[in-house]
Amino acid sequence: MSCWVPVPEGSDFTLENLPYGVFEPRRGGGGHGPRVGVAIGDQVLDLAAMWAGTPLGADLATGSLNRFLRRGPREWAYVRAEVRRMLETDERRLFCERNLYRLDEVALRLPIEVADYVDFYASEAHAANLGRIFRPETPEPLLPNWKHLPVGYHGRAGTVVPSGTPVRRPAGQRAAGDFGPTLRLDIEAEVGFVVGAPSALGEPVSTGAFAEHVFGVVLVNDWSARDLQRWEYQPLGPFLGKSFATSVSPWVVPLAALEAARVPVPVQEPEPLAYLAEKESWGLDLRLEVSLNGEVVSRPPYRDTYWSPAQMLAHTTVNGASLRTGDLYASGTVSGREPDQFGSLIELSWNGEWPLRLADGSERTFLQDGDTVTIRASAPGVGGGRIGFGEVSGTVVG
Repeated sequence: MSCWVPVPEGSDFTLENLPYGVFEPRRGGGGHGPRVGVAIGDQVLDLAAMWAGTPLGADLATGSLNRFLRRGPREWAYVRAEVRRMLETDERRLFCERNLYRLDEVALRLPIEVADYVDFYASEAHAANLGRIFRPETPEPLLPNWKHLPVGYHGRAGTVVPSGTPVRRPAGQRAAGDFGPTLRLDIEAEVGFVVGAPSALGEPVSTGAFAEHVFGVVLVNDWSARDLQRWEYQPLGPFLGKSFATSVSPWVVPLAALEAARVPVPVQEPEPLAYLAEKESWGLDLRLEVSLNGEVVSRPPYRDTYWSPAQMLAHTTVNGASLRTGDLYASGTVSGREPDQFGSLIELSWNGEWPLRLADGSERTFLQDGDTVTIRASAPGVGGGRIGFGEVSGTVVG
């Protein structure tokens, strides 16, 4: 059956998708605080109201998805099936209609309370580009460990912010004796993965258990101050150049909506160690789109990413580190092989050597105050359909 809620043609949020988010109605009063909802077309269905008076309803009537996510994959599947049934049949239509809000009637919040944030470096094209930029004298652009393990760094959970939050230009040390606002503010178009079910300390999570722990996918912009980063990251990893803001999209697309988007990862040579081996691949055919001040400047393909999200999760826990509900980990910059597929300005301008010319005649090497960056993405759905992710957007302020 088809959905009785009108879904505009080309909408990101079809019946096949049903992404989860946290919203707060701008009308109604009467205790309508932040709660969990599912997007359908141009509207959001209040799930807390659908299960009001039950323990599940209490877990949905909160300002984050965490309490619901902690319930685990069986409950995730149950709620998804029930929401589909509500939207396909007339059984609870009148009640649902009373608890549908237009998206322009609500404020969208950060979907999860972030427990830990880890960012990877999983795109071979991106890693190779940065190797060529910073080590042009070296014939092999990748460092020796890169094809043996998913390289990552531990970020700062407290500066993960929802889409639409202004991003203040950070200051820090740019070189010896040189302190001031970054002159090389950049973006990183990334894909993020939200952990729902926790794991026990000391027990690694295998690649095969990926879908038992990860609930869904968000879009990420890991803002970067390249001059701060380059000065501080030797011999350790990124710190202040990365920790000032990481923007995420408000809607979490469940893994269950992405079955038709699954693809093999690229050929991995040398063969990964046993704990990184996948019996079934979790590569995803996601097509990202990066806009700067409303103009599309890049279309990075996530399907070319070398390390899969299941491999990243297995590597995160192989030493016995535990997962917590609300953990967020991201892919690192997604880039393709072609210049119009690069997911960062440091690549698009080749570290400032080739300024990016915009349609209005202006040029960018890195971001200026007032610039707005928006990242969108889509994936194939069942039967030729389309799964959308909404957007993550942020404007630079001085």
